[in-house]
Amino acid sequence: MATRKMTFTLPEDLAEQFVRRVPVRERSKYLASALNEKLSARDRHLAEACRIANNDTEVRAIENEFDSLTEEAAEPWTAPGPRRNLVGKTRPHARGRNS
Repeated sequence: MATRKMTFTLPEDLAEQFVRRVPVRERSKYLASALNEKLSARDRHLAEACRIANNDTEVRAIENEFDSLTEEAAEPWTAPGPRRNLVGKTRPHARGRNS
C-alpha cells in the first residue's frame, strides 16, 4: 500500500496523551486506524441522512417541483456579445500628471 508522510498540529494535552499512551513504532498505524474509523462513521452517517431524505415525502415533492422547473427553463443558451459593446468610450492611455 502506498503511504504519504504528513504533518499535523494537535492540542498540547492531546499530543501528550498520544505520546504517553501509544508506543513510538505504533503511532502511524494507530492514527491511520483512528482516521479510518472516523471517516467510515462519517460516510455511514451521510448515507443514512441521504436514505432518510430520499424516503421523506416532502423532499420528494420538492424534487418533483424542481424537476418540472428545469424542463421549463431548458432553452438554448446563446453567448453574449463581446464586452467592448457594453463599455463606454476608452480613455487615452497617456495622461499628464499636472494637467
